[in-house]
Amino acid sequence: MKIYTKQGDTGKTQVYAQDVMKLDKDDALLECYGTLDELNANLGVAHALITVHADSADLSAYAAQLQNIQQRLFSIGFAISNNEALNIQMVEDLESSIDQMQGQLPTQTKFILPGGHLVAAQLHVARTVARRAERRCVSLSKLYDVNPLVITYVNRLSDYLFVLARYCNQGFKHPDIEI
Repeated sequence: MKIYTKQGDTGKTQVYAQDVMKLDKDDALLECYGTLDELNANLGVAHALITVHADSADLSAYAAQLQNIQQRLFSIGFAISNNEALNIQMVEDLESSIDQMQGQLPTQTKFILPGGHLVAAQLHVARTVARRAERRCVSLSKLYDVNPLVITYVNRLSDYLFVLARYCNQGFKHPDIEI
């Protein structure tokens, strides 16, 4: 099977949302899909880094969580137009992980700059892409029927990534960069 189809050479592409549609490649739906894909790719880098460094900070469980989140993000693309693809448990799972990690972190009293250990820095990059993905989902919801849990999940994911970055910095004995 060839990777190229030549179907998109005119600036349009076919999507399978509620109906099969041909859309301009800069349509809000494709912008949202693309940003979620970019987020997923950044999480792939974070997963690879955390896997390489997990032994030194006992973070292997979080590597598995990141891969699970990647699979869920892939499903979110379908959930944008399919209300059965998401459930509140996905959001609650993130909240539970956030609470567990925060229980082991010092209280945050200052703003924290993105960075620290390489793993944490990549998680911060993914967090900023998650914030952009959330904005794209909100914009999309003004034009298309978007499951509200999509926005909730992506919002909570950015919180999760922030806390996981702090948790990784602590695990690698690398202080957060406070301002």
